[in-house]
Amino acid sequence: MSWSLNNHGLPFLPGYAFRDVTKSSFHRPQTLDFKNGFRLARRPTVGIGQDPLVSEQLTQQEISELCFQTPDVTYGSSHQAACEDFIPAHVALDKKVLCYDAYFVEDILYSPEEEYRVRPVVIYYYLEDDTMCIIEPTVAGSGLWQGMRLKRQHFPKNERGEHYLWKDLNLGVDLEVYGVKYHITHCDAFTQKFMESEGIILNDPEPVPVDPYSKRRSLPQPQYTPPSTSDHMHQFPTTDGEVLCFAALWDNTDSLYGETRRVTIKYYLEDDKVEIREVEEPNSGRAPFIMRRKRLPKKFKPVPFPSCVMETSEKDVEEYYSPKDFQLGQTIKLLGRCFLLYDCNRFTKEYYQKNHPDMELKSTELKSTELKSTELKSTELPKKEEKKKEIPPYNGFGSLEDSVQNCLFLTPKPPRMDYLKMLENDGKVLHYSAELDSQNPKDEGRRFILSYFLSDDMISIFEKTTRNSGIMGGKFLKKTRIPKPGSTVEHPEFYSPADFAIGATVEVFSHRFVLTDADRFVLTYLESISSRIPSQTLDSLRQKFGVGISNQQPVDQNGEAAEPSS
Repeated sequence: MSWSLNNHGLPFLPGYAFRDVTKSSFHRPQTLDFKNGFRLARRPTVGIGQDPLVSEQLTQQEISELCFQTPDVTYGSSHQAACEDFIPAHVALDKKVLCYDAYFVEDILYSPEEEYRVRPVVIYYYLEDDTMCIIEPTVAGSGLWQGMRLKRQHFPKNERGEHYLWKDLNLGVDLEVYGVKYHITHCDAFTQKFMESEGIILNDPEPVPVDPYSKRRSLPQPQYTPPSTSDHMHQFPTTDGEVLCFAALWDNTDSLYGETRRVTIKYYLEDDKVEIREVEEPNSGRAPFIMRRKRLPKKFKPVPFPSCVMETSEKDVEEYYSPKDFQLGQTIKLLGRCFLLYDCNRFTKEYYQKNHPDMELKSTELKSTELKSTELKSTELPKKEEKKKEIPPYNGFGSLEDSVQNCLFLTPKPPRMDYLKMLENDGKVLHYSAELDSQNPKDEGRRFILSYFLSDDMISIFEKTTRNSGIMGGKFLKKTRIPKPGSTVEHPEFYSPADFAIGATVEVFSHRFVLTDADRFVLTYLESISSRIPSQTLDSLRQKFGVGISNQQPVDQNGEAAEPSS
């Protein structure tokens, strides 16, 4: 760019340059050219509007003066302080968050266990945009909706539209948001450092109050050590149906029309309950039951204050009556009534001789000839002789036990079961491989799995699928008890593990099966009860497993290899 010499040395600034009104040409000179097909740039020889260039107008001395001239007077000093870089707030405060610990108290209106609940929260303040959020830490098993309580937003401070800022936060102050008052108790190290750098002194941290309901739940529960006799899972199956029966006299002479009555006291060993029944006499007009079957408390726990309860619970009783409290020849007080025990039946004597040999069992001689004791031949005192019910012959429908119950009772009762045997042998099954012994050539090659369930002595048969046999495998016989051939209908004799030897034939409802193999658990179980198993059965199993045992694998109901039953 060129400038006019008519400026008389004035600086080339707005207001100091004067336009030459006589000038009419303002085009720029050509600086691009082509030579031999190549584009070349050349330096201009004249300025804009054909003005001479400055380098051609100035002398060497003027050029040197322009080069070494300092513009301090015109533009000021060139040594100025460097300006600091500008950093916006959203960059400087990015990811900088103030963290406060707080809590709020929630009132519980309809609960007898707690009046209020203390719920801790965490308050986050984002310095980037002055937004806040409140998060409640999740407690496993609390049953409350926890987590994000208030999402990130500007919390309103008052009705004028102002919102909370970081200057409004401090320890020990209340932050009221949407009607809930949050009390700030603590903060982290970054928050404390930031507030102190801004000239705000934080208050002392405060502890979070303890929730009374949570404190009560955290206390260890009182441990009650029940007596060894309270193991009903073992007591019930081992003593089911066993009853101690005593003959006693009830001294009721203190009443207006009192007299001495003969009663029967039964003690049920399966649940430690006592029943008192009066001996029925013809035309007496009295109810037989004096006390129905229940547990009798012997000693109550001491209570420091007067109390009255409608029903006695186990927490109020310290000790119940047990078999050792019933001593022949002595008077026992049950529910305020005195009973003189003077005799017992044979089972009761055997029970005491076995379990309580130190107790004397002697029948008491009564003075009244009408009340002398007679030996009890059953679990009850002598009653009027009842006619034995005649049971019709078994017709083959249903099980024999169910048919007998239908003949004895109008409403059938389930037959008695051996619960101890069911508990000891639960899940124990003996598996055998068998083949069908049939004259029909189509039955050749049919293989079966015979399973004997030790818990209830039932047998099930499962047929294994054989390829290209045309016979579909699956369940052949569901679980049932199988009588031996030749046994009577009224007194059937059922199969047992002692009858299942390798090579033996088992007849099942007119079908004959030959046992060919067995599970290894069969031999292990039969050897544990070898005293009740014939030697022929054990020898057949030992011979089967003694040779080539590595290639023998137990089988399951699907025909695949199975592990021995536990």
